[in-house]
Amino acid sequence: MTRKVVIDTDPGIDDAVAILFALASPTFEVVGITTVAGNISIGTVTRNAGRILALVGRSDIPVVEGASEPLSRKGFDVAEIHGDDGLGGVAFPEPAAAPLEGASEWLAEALLGSPAGSIDILALGPLTNIARLVEDDPAAARRIGRIVAMGGAVDERGNIGPRSEYNLAADPEAADIVLRAGLPLVLIPLDVTRKVRAGRDYLARLRASDSTPALVSADLIEAYFQSGSESRPLHDPCVMLYAERPGLFGVEKIALSLDLGDGPDAGALLRDVDGGVAVEVAMRVDAAGALELLASGLAGWTRRRGVTAGL
Repeated sequence: MTRKVVIDTDPGIDDAVAILFALASPTFEVVGITTVAGNISIGTVTRNAGRILALVGRSDIPVVEGASEPLSRKGFDVAEIHGDDGLGGVAFPEPAAAPLEGASEWLAEALLGSPAGSIDILALGPLTNIARLVEDDPAAARRIGRIVAMGGAVDERGNIGPRSEYNLAADPEAADIVLRAGLPLVLIPLDVTRKVRAGRDYLARLRASDSTPALVSADLIEAYFQSGSESRPLHDPCVMLYAERPGLFGVEKIALSLDLGDGPDAGALLRDVDGGVAVEVAMRVDAAGALELLASGLAGWTRRRGVTAGL
């Protein structure tokens, strides 16, 4: 059964792979892409969303520019990981359509204009846009089918602080608002995303395809290897993989709160039986099955869409 989804994102190398998979999948009807400052500036991530859509001839999908900064903090810049263009220097065409503005307002309009529960949000970046929606139009927010968000670390070490993960640490107040909003929410933390790793043999498999999404995804993942690593975790694609095939993941309900302090662990998830919110969290994954689904989905574009490889 096809599900309508909005992808809230800050592309980003692994965001781009996740978006390409979602566009190739018959499971999702992508009704819009909203952007949020995260991996790099809002102008760059918004342009990147348009470039990804242009690559696969889907510029009919609206791109809506969202929050340019966190609710109350200074954001991060991780150009050293994703490159100055956010996409590791991989060649993409320019956007074929101009973006819209006002992501939280656009989300509210889309939700209010659709049957309640019929649109899911797949969140790949900081949760600023969704928090603004919750605060500005709670009635619209309550119409979300579910939110599947890449974020946090429960028992794993962090990747931006000792215990903090980048997406939640980029805007802890926004994450706290979303966590406490009572909306259907599944968190995909580093505890599982670090187990879904692509090595050079995986790139060879993607490059054996005649599918543009698979070939470009191989180039994107290879850009991660510039640090000398021989494998890299595919964080954001795990959101789409869970949304398509939740049986690949083991989900637990865990009482969590967030560190809202000013220290290095701002945004860290805390197990908190007394004051926390019970959240569904993916804590286990069939990594081989997840990688198989990702590769077959990216390669399946040619069969389903009838497009040929090449930019």
